[in-house]
Amino acid sequence: MTRRTRSATAAAVGMCLALAVAGCAGGDDGSSSSGGKGTVTLWTNAMEGRGAQYWKDAAKAYHDLHPDTTIKIQSVQNEDLDGKLQNALNSNSAPDIFLQRGGGKMRAMAEAGQIRPLELTDTDRANVGEAALEGVSIDGKVYAMPLDTQPEGIYYSKDLFAQAGISTPPATMDELKEAVTKLKAIGVAPIAVGAKDAWPAAHWYYNFVLRECSREAMDTAAKSLTFKDACWTRAGEDLAALLKEKPFQKGFLTATSQQGAGSSAGMIANHKAAMELMGTWNPGVIADLTPGKKPLPDLDWFPFPAVPGGKGDPSAIMGGAGGYSLSDKAPDEALDFLRFVITKEQQEAYAGAFDTVPVNKKAQGVVTKSYNVSALKAFNKAAYSMQFLDTVYGQNVGNAMNIAVVNLLAGKGSAADIVKDVEAAAEKG
Repeated sequence: MTRRTRSATAAAVGMCLALAVAGCAGGDDGSSSSGGKGTVTLWTNAMEGRGAQYWKDAAKAYHDLHPDTTIKIQSVQNEDLDGKLQNALNSNSAPDIFLQRGGGKMRAMAEAGQIRPLELTDTDRANVGEAALEGVSIDGKVYAMPLDTQPEGIYYSKDLFAQAGISTPPATMDELKEAVTKLKAIGVAPIAVGAKDAWPAAHWYYNFVLRECSREAMDTAAKSLTFKDACWTRAGEDLAALLKEKPFQKGFLTATSQQGAGSSAGMIANHKAAMELMGTWNPGVIADLTPGKKPLPDLDWFPFPAVPGGKGDPSAIMGGAGGYSLSDKAPDEALDFLRFVITKEQQEAYAGAFDTVPVNKKAQGVVTKSYNVSALKAFNKAAYSMQFLDTVYGQNVGNAMNIAVVNLLAGKGSAADIVKDVEAAAEKG
């Protein structure tokens, strides 16, 4: 994500793809050797680097097995994807396969008849896992093929933490604030955020909501789009209190999240900042922004800290539950390609390319980087996982929430304004 696959770039494919080409023809793990004709179009937000190369190589590997079918890959900038895709869906010119955010956005597409339910075999379900499929299902029907797990947390530089005298990752909000003070003392930005893109800044609010609100309160809001529980305002107040510590880099309001050395990911990649809140796509983005375009050797991960008095379970994880959907008129070959990319060998290649945790458990043996191991352990221990809030509540409400959070960070709004603006957007529909 998807992912939500936010990633614009990623890490290496390496030898795994050679295995994918050689090993998938047999069909025992769900890959198909059936025929097929024509061109299948696919939109992804992997713009460059090894993530984009993965999709090109996967398309070639599939074409080698099915010479009559060509998979045409188009990369679309992440921040442009939703708008461009909605226009294409509305004008009946959507690609056959496209990145799916999930949540309210997916439900709207399903209710409009714009996406096709996936007819999955028992093998398909075994490859993905029922838990992952639950997050992309509506009324018992699956509307997207998940490719990775996306637990969100704080990525950090172990070297900068050591220089600042921080021996263990912060487990509470007070400990996070202490770490901010220590990192400032060594002259680095404690936390990088690309607020120009809105959603990276809003994710701080999402995670405070996750800690302040009970699961019931969040589920109720998802169904009713009402935000009366006081936890929604408390979450904004928590963010405002953190902002008083001046934890973010200078110019964070105009910084992007993934584009170039000056982006928030670029600052982590070049040791200009110590922490960034992101999902599991982030290591691949960071890797492509290091001077040598290689994974950052001292990168690690810890879950969002506990908030005193919060009603949310402290082990709960914020994460994406998207994947790739089929437009309503997509041919069977498009579904066959999705089946292909969830096979063990392709999942190993995908994990290497995006430096992420593959959804296929048989492929999770390739997860060896400490940050991915930490994220996977936290995900497996989590009491529950909640989707990104702008996805859960749909495009209009989600965008209003993101903008309201940025306004708070810019000193143009308050915690109460976030709730007010979100409820106003919900009323408009």
